[in-house]
Amino acid sequence: MIEGRVNSDNEAKVFLDIRDPTGSVRAIEAVIDTGFTEYLTLPQALISLFRMPYADRRVLILADGNSKAFDVYHAPLVWDGELKVVPAYAANAKPLVGMRLLEGYRLHMDIIDGGSVIIESLARV
Repeated sequence: MIEGRVNSDNEAKVFLDIRDPTGSVRAIEAVIDTGFTEYLTLPQALISLFRMPYADRRVLILADGNSKAFDVYHAPLVWDGELKVVPAYAANAKPLVGMRLLEGYRLHMDIIDGGSVIIESLARV
């Protein structure tokens, strides 16, 4: 189970444990974005800090209907206690957790300042 909190801006936030090439793990804060259909976005600075390997370049359709090309990297993260390597899209924004990362999980949020965010595996429910 992954737990987080809703902030005063109604952002549901969780901490993600990212592994660098030396095996060290560092926690970063990310916002859950149910409108983002991919796995994860990360700022280029974090991608460089964790020395994530480049994967490819992909085009996504944004919420406003425009398309944009993004560099994609392999992001090793500990998700619900297990190491997963997922695509991370380099974006000039705060880290976002998308729907593909949430696939197979139940998301519960109390949308009030300080409200709980709970992500739990459907395999364990």
